[in-house]
Amino acid sequence: MAIVVVTGTGTEVGKTVATAAVAAATLAQGLSVAVLKPAQTGVAEGEPGDAAEVARLAGEVTAVELARYPEPLAPATAARRSGRAPITPAEIAEAAAKLSAVHDVVLVEGAGGLLVRYDEQGSTLADAAALMHAGVLLVAPAALGTLNATALTAEALRARRVSCLGVIIGSWAAEPGLAERCNVADLPESAGAPLLGALPQGAAALSPADFRTAARDWLAPQLGGVWDQAAFARVYGPPQPVTQG
Repeated sequence: MAIVVVTGTGTEVGKTVATAAVAAATLAQGLSVAVLKPAQTGVAEGEPGDAAEVARLAGEVTAVELARYPEPLAPATAARRSGRAPITPAEIAEAAAKLSAVHDVVLVEGAGGLLVRYDEQGSTLADAAALMHAGVLLVAPAALGTLNATALTAEALRARRVSCLGVIIGSWAAEPGLAERCNVADLPESAGAPLLGALPQGAAALSPADFRTAARDWLAPQLGGVWDQAAFARVYGPPQPVTQG
């Protein structure tokens, strides 16, 4: 019945793995899950796309892809160059509503960042989220530069009166640097929303069984997990500043 949009501060930030983790944690609660990928770009016909990868990692989800374009470009550009029809926010909302009627949770994974164009009218995933009255999970990297992109994405959501449910760190290194550790505290402030999880670097390389078992450890209770933001911050948060003597 709930529709949640998963977007990122950009491309290759861990959206698909984050979607899979949320799906796995939701399934572990005994709920049914559908994953909707409105526009899959950069994948040839017959090759598994992001929705299939979520299903591989998470388990028994209904995986739906609305359109596929072969070149790894923004959806509107990829659609135009392929000569295929673009996907509109209305079509995304209609597909999500149909899935929501027969599933407990529908996860809609966007392409790239929030404001990439889906059609020639300049429609975006944010427009689709507004039509669906859906909250948005924002996947962000932990490294230097993430705060500006996170703040800009959150500001774009607020301007459209779309709720940002929280931030997930898409890849957390085993030995984070100073910037990453400081960003544990700064990301929620930049987003104006809570930090709801951190996925370990290389999570997608785990076996599906290990991924499903561990997913709840990476996500906060709001997402069906047991991850504790305060405990994480105590271990990985910023060290004491160096002061001049």
